[in-house]
Amino acid sequence: MAESTAARRTGTGVTARVEHRITVGADVSMVELLGRGDEVLLAIEAGFRAVDIHARGNEISLAGPAGDVALVAELVDELIEVAATGTPLTPDVVARSVTMLVTTASPRPVDVLTQNILTSRGRTIRPKTEGQKDYVDAIDRNTVTFGIGPAGTGKTYLAMAKAVQALQARQVSRIVLTRPAVEAGERLGYLPGSLNDKIDPYLRPLYDALHDMVDPDTIPRLMEAGTIEVAPLAYMRGRTLNDSFIILDEAQNTSTEQMKMFLTRLGFGSKVVVTGDVTQVDLPTATTSGLRVVEQILADIDDIAFCRLTSSDVVRHRLVGDIIDAYARWDRT
Repeated sequence: MAESTAARRTGTGVTARVEHRITVGADVSMVELLGRGDEVLLAIEAGFRAVDIHARGNEISLAGPAGDVALVAELVDELIEVAATGTPLTPDVVARSVTMLVTTASPRPVDVLTQNILTSRGRTIRPKTEGQKDYVDAIDRNTVTFGIGPAGTGKTYLAMAKAVQALQARQVSRIVLTRPAVEAGERLGYLPGSLNDKIDPYLRPLYDALHDMVDPDTIPRLMEAGTIEVAPLAYMRGRTLNDSFIILDEAQNTSTEQMKMFLTRLGFGSKVVVTGDVTQVDLPTATTSGLRVVEQILADIDDIAFCRLTSSDVVRHRLVGDIIDAYARWDRT
């Protein structure tokens, strides 16, 4: 770990400058801490231009305004702890860590960024934001969890990772993935091919996430055995799903009746995650989205959690978050 030393204070009042030195322990590689091409160090410098940051050997020295130096020192200490767990550091990790450090009552970055969910083919899936950690924790604590938020916040991906984790740990015996095919009436009928060919485009995002987490060669065998099932929402009617991890994706495109039908499929030993974005409803104008009203209906029932993810939880290109915020402002005008 690190040893920090306040070396010298100069000036008075708000203009006071301090110097601070951090000694990095042998358990953390300076190359991993500073990033490829010093990209992590450069990201810290870009965010705190008033602080002079120098790395030499296993020491990092800071000099600048007292408040900024204190925050950078706290940030570096957190990054050292994150790196010690083997979690890769990037400029994005720096930005998210700063956000957590300056937000009142936020958890420590190390508690968020090192919570491993699933490791597949050398890649570890973990939450990247406070909102994502709250969402993952809610899935662990509750039988039914709703993940509601804009595109790119990891709603479906993290739910899928938790499903695969539960299957591997033998907490459930199968995974059931479903989506509403909102255009399955007229327009879908004009597509070529069999019913499965027509439905496949609606389910493709679920297949893509699954391929990231399970050996692609084993997926056909698991699907043939019924261990993994991917099906349109209409196929859920009349069933009781026991000992299953069930994910309903794109739930904003369910009617209130479909949402009720889906939720009442819940059987013994099962867990349900419902994901969707209430700002992107594709239903006919006269149809009420089941996701928009479900919290009003179920808010007082124990063992059901509602998690709201926001643009700050977007883990795609930074412009995605900006685009979501811009549309939200436009909708309010």
